[in-house]
Amino acid sequence: MAAFDPWDPAFLADPYPAYAELRAKGRVHYFEATDQWLVPHHADVSALLRERRLGRTYQHRFTHEDFARTAPPAEHEPFHTLNDHGMLDLEPPDHTRIRRLVSKAFTPRTVEQLKPYVARLAGDLVDGLVQKGGGDLLTDVAEPLPVAVIAEMLGIPEADRAPLRPWSADICGMYELSPPEDVAARAVRASVEFSDYLRELIAERRENPGDDLISGLIAAHDEGDRLTEQEMISTCVLLLNAGHEATVNATVNGWHALFRNPDQLAALRADHSLIPSAIEELMRYDTPLQLFERWVLDDIEIDGTTIPRGAEIAMLFGSANHDPDVFRHPDRLDLTRKDNPHISFSAGIHYCIGAPLARIELAASMTALLEKAPALALAAEPERKPNFVIRGLEGLAVEV
Repeated sequence: MAAFDPWDPAFLADPYPAYAELRAKGRVHYFEATDQWLVPHHADVSALLRERRLGRTYQHRFTHEDFARTAPPAEHEPFHTLNDHGMLDLEPPDHTRIRRLVSKAFTPRTVEQLKPYVARLAGDLVDGLVQKGGGDLLTDVAEPLPVAVIAEMLGIPEADRAPLRPWSADICGMYELSPPEDVAARAVRASVEFSDYLRELIAERRENPGDDLISGLIAAHDEGDRLTEQEMISTCVLLLNAGHEATVNATVNGWHALFRNPDQLAALRADHSLIPSAIEELMRYDTPLQLFERWVLDDIEIDGTTIPRGAEIAMLFGSANHDPDVFRHPDRLDLTRKDNPHISFSAGIHYCIGAPLARIELAASMTALLEKAPALALAAEPERKPNFVIRGLEGLAVEV
C-alpha cells in the first residue's frame, strides 16, 4: 500500500506502477487514509459498477446515523443540494425516472445534429492556434470546445458563457479525496452562482421555449412525471461538468501521450482512419477519471473479504484500464488496439449519458489538429494538476 499515495506528486505523475503493485497484492485493499476499500482489477470494477448492493448514495435507504456517517457541514449545503439531485449521485427509483426524462431531450439525434457545429468550432479553434504559431492546447482548443458545445446545447447565450468553466472547475474540486475547506468554499460559491443563473434561464425558457436542451428538459414528461426545477438545474450542471471535464482532460492527456509515443503519432498522421480507435485507446491509456466511489448498501464479499454495509468502495478506473488480464501489453500505447473494453465512461446504470457527444468532440479536435497542424509538437514538458480523481494537466504548450 505504500506505493499508493494520491497526494504524492511522484504518484500523480505516473500512478500506473503503483496500480500494478495493488493488483499483484490482491483484489481489494483497505486504505486507512480515506477509509475506503480500493478495488484495482478490471473484472471486479466492471462487476461492481453493475452491483445493486452498492450505491452512489445511501440516503434513499438509510440515514447518516445508520451508516455511522456525519451529515455534511451546513455551510456546504448549496453544493450538496446541487450535487444530490443529479443523476450521477442518485439511485433508483429517482435515478431511473430522471435519466428516462433527460434521455427524452438528450437524444442520439440531438447529439448527431451537433456534428457539423462541433467540427466547425474545432476547425476555428485550431486555425487560431496555427495563426499564433502555437500556444496552450488546453486553453486554446481543449477547454473552449466542449464548453461551447454544451452551452450551445443548453441554449446559454454566448455573452453568458465566460463563468461556465470556472464554475465547473470549482464544483469538481469537491470530487477529489478529502478536499480542503478552501476548495469546499469555492465549490459552494460556484454552486450558488451557477444555480441562480440557471434558475433565471429556466424561468425565461418557460416563457419563451426554444429548440435548446433546457426547453427540452422543461417539456420532457412521462406518465405525468416531470423534472423538478432543482432536478433541471442539477442536470444542466452535471452535463456541463461531466461533459467537459472528461473531454478536456482526455484531449490533453491524449496528446501528451502521443508526443511521448512518436511512433504512434506518426502512424496516426499517416492514417486518419485510426482516429476512432485512437480515441478509445487514449481514453484507456491515461484515464481522465481515475476513481469512482460507491457506498456498500448491503454486505458484499470480494475474494474472501467481507466489505460491510456502511463502507465505501473506491473503484480504480485507471488501474482497471491497465489490467493485463484484459489488455495485452497494457502499458503500451497501441492505437490499433481492437479489443478495448475500457471503463473510462463507467458502466451499468451510471454509464455516461454524454459518451457519444464526448467521442464526437474528441474526434473533431483530433481531426482538425491532424489536418491543420500536421507538425504539431510539444514545446515544453507540462505540469500535472495536483489532483488524483480527475486527472489532467495544468497546460500543454505546443508549437505548429
